[in-house]
Order: sequence, then C-alpha cells, then structure tokens
Amino acid sequence: MKKVIFMDVDGTLVNDNGVIPESAKIAIRKARAKGHLVFLCTGRSKAELFPEILEVGFDGIIGAAGGYIEVGQEILLHERVKKGDVSHLVDFFNKHEIDFYLESNGGLYASKNCKQHINTIIEKLLIDKPEAREEVEKGLQPFHDCLIDDEDLVRDDINKISFLGSDLPIEIIRGEFESKFNVIPSTVPLFGKNSGELSVPGIHKATAITKLLQHLKIDNEDTFAYGDGLNDLEMLEFVQHGIAMGNAKEEVKKAADDITDTHDNNGIYNSFKKYGLI
Repeated sequence: MKKVIFMDVDGTLVNDNGVIPESAKIAIRKARAKGHLVFLCTGRSKAELFPEILEVGFDGIIGAAGGYIEVGQEILLHERVKKGDVSHLVDFFNKHEIDFYLESNGGLYASKNCKQHINTIIEKLLIDKPEAREEVEKGLQPFHDCLIDDEDLVRDDINKISFLGSDLPIEIIRGEFESKFNVIPSTVPLFGKNSGELSVPGIHKATAITKLLQHLKIDNEDTFAYGDGLNDLEMLEFVQHGIAMGNAKEEVKKAADDITDTHDNNGIYNSFKKYGLI
C-alpha cells in the first residue's frame, strides 16, 4: 500500500556538515521505486534546497516550515512575511548586532556581517575537525557562498528568517516578535546559542501536510515523518508514524512514536527497513 513520507532536512536528511549520508539517498530512492511518495518537509526555503538535495529525487516540497507547498509543477501554498514585519526585525536585529538572513524562494539575503560570521563558524569547524573538510565543502560552504549581502533587506518576498547566535537571550527575541512570528531555536547547532528562526504564525509543518494530503486524497493513516528539531514537533505528532532521529532534541524524542539511529549511523535507511518501506 502506498505510503507518504515527510522528510526534514537539517539534522535529519543532512548531517551537521550539511551532507546527505549515502544510505539516506539509497533509502529514499528505493522507497520511491516501491511506489511510496517522499516529500521534503523542511524549514528551509527553496533557495536553500541545493542540487545535491533535489537530485536525490522527491515527489514535492514543503518548505519555509510549512509556508510553501509544491507538488510537481503546482504550487499549493506560498505564504510570505509582511513587509512591515520584515522592517521591524531588520531594525531590531541591527540595533542588537544580531547577524541574520532572510529566506525567499529566489535567494537568501544576508545582513551586513552574516557571511563573515558564518565563514568564522566554518573556519573554526575545520580547525576542530580537519577531517570534515570534504563534507564542509559539499554542505556548509555552498550555503555560505549563496548568501546575498548587497541587497535591500526590507522586501516583500520573504518566507522565513534565520538569525545566528549572539549574547541576546532568545527569550528576549521571542518576547519582541511572538505576536507576529513563530519563534523557535535554530535547527542548525553550528549557528550557536540563542540562534533561531522566525516564521509566519499559524503555519507549521502539520498544517502544510494536512493541505497536501487533502490535495493528494490520501489518508493520514498512511503517513510517516522524520525529524530532529522543534519545528518538527507538530509534524511528528500529526502523522501516523512520527519518527525522531537519534540526534534529535529530547523534547522531540519524547513526542515521537519511535526513535531511529542518527543521520550518520544510517538512521533513515534503518527505519525505512524496519517499517517495510524498502
């Protein structure tokens, strides 16, 4: 029987260096060959879904933490942040010297020092883990290189915002923006303490999955989802089989129906095998 599988990206499909383990690629391709549908379901906007990810092969995309849905060539949903709210957060982050980037389907627009901050993160990672150079060049480096840092940041095409770690507690950032955004800690550990994401309120991965299943005319009982971060909670609780990665946050593991191995220890492949998806 055809199943529908929803796959988070950061910390789930890709490891901490931004690279997809070969076993995960094999699992997804085998599952689709058996007739199952596999969708990306990520906080990333489409501009962050690099060729290495899309070339694995998927039946569609839920992006921007539920704010964007694409099936084949059809766009079912595309929510954007109000321009006035973008202006507010740009002013706030600049005032508090917090580095950030604005995510759209057309590009990632970085604040003044954001690219240098990320470059510093990459350099430190390579000093601490020189053996990770090959993976970093495939994963994190393309992300750094695609950031656009010479554009007007007050825009009307923004899906979501990510901010890097700073000395300002995330609780203060949440207090500033919780009436206008979902505010959660970042799903990328390398971004550091107090890093996070701002997304359109009232929308999350589960609301997008609901809309997608209605479009496909498929019941919720035939669904699986894989995730590791706080923006995966609603998704894992909504689907029939919500599975946390071995590297997931503890809150996510508690909410899941099952826990598989980590991304680098064949977590996706092992779970697909366990549930007869491959």
